[in-house]
Amino acid sequence: MSFAPVSAPRRRRIALTGGIASGKTTVAQLLAKRGALVLDYDQLSRDVVAPGGTGLSRVAAEFGPEVLNEDGSLNRAALAEVVFSDAQGRQRLEAILHPLVTARADELEAQAPADQLVIHDVPLLVEAGLADRFDVIIVTDLDPHEQVKRAQLRDGSSAQQVSRRMAAQASRAERLAVADHVIDTSGALEELDAKVDRLWAELVT
Repeated sequence: MSFAPVSAPRRRRIALTGGIASGKTTVAQLLAKRGALVLDYDQLSRDVVAPGGTGLSRVAAEFGPEVLNEDGSLNRAALAEVVFSDAQGRQRLEAILHPLVTARADELEAQAPADQLVIHDVPLLVEAGLADRFDVIIVTDLDPHEQVKRAQLRDGSSAQQVSRRMAAQASRAERLAVADHVIDTSGALEELDAKVDRLWAELVT
């Protein structure tokens, strides 16, 4: 008698997202401390436009040589100026970067041990329409007024600058609409650590 091979269960795909100064980075660090592999999409987006990479050549071809430094590396300030002066510039940039970033994240996840929890830290999860790629979505949540205060303290920005950045992101309601787990980050670090403990217990069961 022969038996069909039993395939290993598919790893649940888990994403973490949150608005500006909502505590997402701290939650990611606490999850990593507990053993998760955290894939930072902001870092991956920097990696894919490193000198010599496909992403850099595509960005230069799309936006022109003025977005490059003299040494051929990406001039992020120049790119930001070009992108945000063009109503569709951000969409054009994202069309280049998002497929490269998600492909790299998928590659890194596939390399992780089967029993390791992998967290995709995706700041623009909702904005980029990536929610459907994940089985579990964690959202860090904070009152918007508190977000503004935290961002001002962290970045030295004005309230108006922070509010403009928040307006360019998905709304609080849009993020909460896709959430499977919501982490209220309004309390002290000790409280947040306890909340992540409870979240961890749910994720590993």
